[in-house]
Amino acid sequence: MTQSYMSANEVLEAKVKLLLEFFSIDDYAKQIIAPRVAKASLEMNHLYQDLGFANRVEMGRFMNQYFPRLSMMKPKETLWKKYIYDLINETAPACADCNDQVTCFKCQI
Repeated sequence: MTQSYMSANEVLEAKVKLLLEFFSIDDYAKQIIAPRVAKASLEMNHLYQDLGFANRVEMGRFMNQYFPRLSMMKPKETLWKKYIYDLINETAPACADCNDQVTCFKCQI
């Protein structure tokens, strides 16, 4: 019998995807956008950069369009990647080596 194990990143991606699916506004957000954001959240830049947005304002508009309830709950001073990973009680892979923790509003790792 062969057992299949998920890597740590696969577990994180699944947790983020599940969270985003819960807050999705519709099936498109749930089936297309949530997996895309979950996968991008594993990358080593800010989430807006990994999703190809020019800035955090564009990212905010995007998240509000597809995950409005989640967007309304997010504190204004918290960055999206940090906020999402805080909600699943995890640390994003990029956060451990981030040189921008001051901008990330003094996050504690």
